[in-house]
Amino acid sequence: MAAASGSVRLQRCMVSPAGRHSASLIFLHGSGDSGQGLRTWIKQVLNQELTFQHIKIIYPTAPPRPYTPMKGGISNVWFDRFKISNDCPEHLESINVMCQVLTDLIDDEVKSGIKKNRILVGPRNVTPHGARSLARGFSMGGCMAMHLAYRNHQDVAGVFALSSFLNKTSAVYQALQESDGVLPELFQCHGTADELVLHSWGEETNSRLKSLGVSTKFLSFPGVYHELSKAELEKLKSWILTKLPGEMERQSE
Repeated sequence: MAAASGSVRLQRCMVSPAGRHSASLIFLHGSGDSGQGLRTWIKQVLNQELTFQHIKIIYPTAPPRPYTPMKGGISNVWFDRFKISNDCPEHLESINVMCQVLTDLIDDEVKSGIKKNRILVGPRNVTPHGARSLARGFSMGGCMAMHLAYRNHQDVAGVFALSSFLNKTSAVYQALQESDGVLPELFQCHGTADELVLHSWGEETNSRLKSLGVSTKFLSFPGVYHELSKAELEKLKSWILTKLPGEMERQSE
């Protein structure tokens, strides 16, 4: 059973900005991983730490819970799934609980003086070469980020999703049908050779969100499997800086 909202405080691995903290980035790991594991892998891909002059990066770790695709085995996952597919119902009970837990993390940033429109939410949904467990490698972080932003926090600066998808009947789509405000921009990347989360699932998600009023960027990476690539991370870093510019860039706008 998922933990009751308010009873969970996520473990957090954080990278402080080099200068004055004026924005925050919440980077959600994929299923079966950890915040520290994500930070380490990104460092390996980039050959350096992902850091910014003014942006604090928060890598939270999902609490352990039974995971149905692992036959009920315990894993660090943001929510449960009935199966890994885009044509089955969502496990909304566990998704909603984790939205509440992650809201506490966003609230902490706001209490520290960071405005909601200076917070970005996004995931890493893939797993390093060599990791073969069924609990790993799927687009859980991206799905979680989209639920968090588009259902609960439409005033954040933006959302990014890597190798990600939403179920065809997602509650995210239902929430957007009832929304009439300005929505966070979505930055989405997907490898064309992904055999675990199909590129077509990502495309379909992006098209549906765009039809519901979300401003989106969708980048395809030829030959990339269910993994992170340096080119993808460099594109993401550039987008992050357009959504969360530093003080000098903001003054010149």
